Amino acid sequence: MQSAIRPGAGRNVVVVGTQWGDEGKGKIVDWMTDHAQGVVRFQGGHNAGHTLVINGRKTALQLVPSGVMREGVACYIGNGVVVDPAHLLTEIARIEALGIDVRSRLFLSESCPLILPFHVEIDKAREARREGTAAGKIGTTGKGIGPAYEDKVARRALRVQDLKHPARFEAKLRELLELHNAELVGVLGGKPLSLQPMLDDAMKAAEQLRPLMADVGYKLFKAHLAGDNLLFEGAQGTLLDIDHGTYPYVTSSNCVAGNAAAGSGVGPGMLHYVLGITKAYTTRVGGGPFPTELDIDTAGTVGHHLSTVGQERGTVTGRARRCGWLDAAALKRSMIINGVSGLCITKLDVLDGLPEILICTGYKLGGRTLDVLPLDADEIEACEPIYEALPGWTETTAGLTNWEQLPVNARRYLERMQALIGAPIDMVSTGPDRVHTVLLRHPFRA
Repeated sequence: MQSAIRPGAGRNVVVVGTQWGDEGKGKIVDWMTDHAQGVVRFQGGHNAGHTLVINGRKTALQLVPSGVMREGVACYIGNGVVVDPAHLLTEIARIEALGIDVRSRLFLSESCPLILPFHVEIDKAREARREGTAAGKIGTTGKGIGPAYEDKVARRALRVQDLKHPARFEAKLRELLELHNAELVGVLGGKPLSLQPMLDDAMKAAEQLRPLMADVGYKLFKAHLAGDNLLFEGAQGTLLDIDHGTYPYVTSSNCVAGNAAAGSGVGPGMLHYVLGITKAYTTRVGGGPFPTELDIDTAGTVGHHLSTVGQERGTVTGRARRCGWLDAAALKRSMIINGVSGLCITKLDVLDGLPEILICTGYKLGGRTLDVLPLDADEIEACEPIYEALPGWTETTAGLTNWEQLPVNARRYLERMQALIGAPIDMVSTGPDRVHTVLLRHPFRA
């Protein structure tokens, strides 16, 4: 196995979000695919969305890796992803309608757990029930992601490989449906789902998915040995990680860099560089603590500026994102968890025109001063941010591609951010198009 890291093998980069998701990972993955032969999605489901803008045309992806927009790049969906067959096929068809070849270069792990209709119904019913409790809604997308991961951990999930065996699939589906109908009806007050329509839809999907099924981990290993550069594409963000995020206001998977190995079937020795994606400010969707949150509803406020200029709405849900100042103390937590090699700062241009910009450098909590985000959600809620003020800039940064072109105060802001976070800034995104990028150090060459 040591030959996996022999000289001459490919170089591999992991891209992860370092905040609460929506950092602009899709654009950066797409930008870097000019140096990659394969892009790997390793966790989450179609609750995550990556919006790409290429030559002015916007494309939203949810399950298909962002590398699909580059001709000839292989796309892998790893075992750590939960897959809704109907959604995957709809997304493939939508991309193909743009004239892009998908099926000949998309590889779907046979070990991916399936999202089925009862997962979706349970997800929605649970969230509706939580709304009336003291705990309140978590803010799930209602796509069935959490319940599908529950079945995986309980060792009862139907997986992609089961679609190859109709009799086995039907027997397992019958047993699983009985279990979930009991919760839907007896606990959540819903209506039971029927077996036959679900089975028929699954078997129709199986015919189209069979050519895509692959031993993804082994294919990645062979591609790496052959010299291919691989890009591992994370979804959501570190602070939404099921173990390391603001629990329970988190997603149902591990979003951190370490899961790129487990979620795709390769060893950690194949991961060479971790690129952390960070907005120049902070956003989050759904419930949960947010120390630097600002008012986004009042016209003329900074929060309203960030929300409107940044077009801050969820790719999947369309929900308005909560917005706030950059939180360097939260980012320190992400740097530790992910072992970040370098940062890419996105949406710098959204800060253009602000007279003053604040950075949260730490918190006051119960007479203590903290310089890193606490692990307890209630403690985070009680944190009072400590801010440092920097002068803003009136010049535009939109579309700039050279560090020296950036306004002096924009460079000072980035340099201060870099010092506080403790990781080098290797890239800066100055707009949504793939060409709107300042490159200081290329992850595939670092």
